[in-house]
Amino acid sequence: MSDNTILIHQFLTAATATLAQAGVEDSHLEAELLLRHCLDVSRSKLFLLHDQPVEEATERYFGELLRRRCQREPLQYIMGSCEFWSLDFFVSTAVLIPRPETEFLLDHCFSTLQHNASGQPQCVLDLCTGSGIIATILAKEFPRSKVIATDFSQEALGMARKNISHHDLNEQVHLLRADLLTAFSRTPLFDLIVTNPPYVKAGDIPTLEPEVRDWEPHLALSGGNSGLNCVARICEDAKSLLQPGGWLFMEIGSDIGQEVEQVFLEAGGYEQVKVVPDWAGQPRVLQARRMAG
Repeated sequence: MSDNTILIHQFLTAATATLAQAGVEDSHLEAELLLRHCLDVSRSKLFLLHDQPVEEATERYFGELLRRRCQREPLQYIMGSCEFWSLDFFVSTAVLIPRPETEFLLDHCFSTLQHNASGQPQCVLDLCTGSGIIATILAKEFPRSKVIATDFSQEALGMARKNISHHDLNEQVHLLRADLLTAFSRTPLFDLIVTNPPYVKAGDIPTLEPEVRDWEPHLALSGGNSGLNCVARICEDAKSLLQPGGWLFMEIGSDIGQEVEQVFLEAGGYEQVKVVPDWAGQPRVLQARRMAG
């Protein structure tokens, strides 16, 4: 071993410092994840390799990934995948990176349906599907349900299709390109609509973290100046598409909870309308049920 040889643990320490200098939080964890991705090893295997020299090919590949992360490209985009609901999903800059807020959306949806003894819905809509994570989870939780997943972005639908296939759900989940609910005739079709629509106020986007502001698709983020553009359209159109007694669950921004609730209350045709706080106590999910009458 020459004096210029770099060992794995030295490489990791240097990468951690580089990421920290670039403003990346949890720099040690992210350096470790990137190196594990390069070496295709588990965390325990990486520990066993700590005193091994770094190969030249690994050094070059890792250097490129490190450069991208220092430009604040999200780790999930660099690796091309992420974990959600204890499952693996593909992601790219065509779709938002799944977040804990969306896990809360699904958790609240399932617990509410169970509490109300709603049974398994026959037809379910994942509106603004993005990467297809919500459609995938809905299909797995409701294996006898027909699931339709829509998005306006053709690129997002391509990523959703990749994830649907990855989880062997092609027969159950049907993808459709649509501008919100405009593709459907105004007849009751769905027992359940779950959606994570764009809800960030347009003026707030420049203030977001670089990983979001510079890399995630603004089409999936911006809800217009008020954050309510898509919310209002969904509220109005969903009334005629939900079966009587059908549920709608919508992820919302923590700063527009009262406004979203007011939109649904003033629209009429819904009951059990309320905004539910997430695990951090922030307004996060709008629930509404189509009146049976």
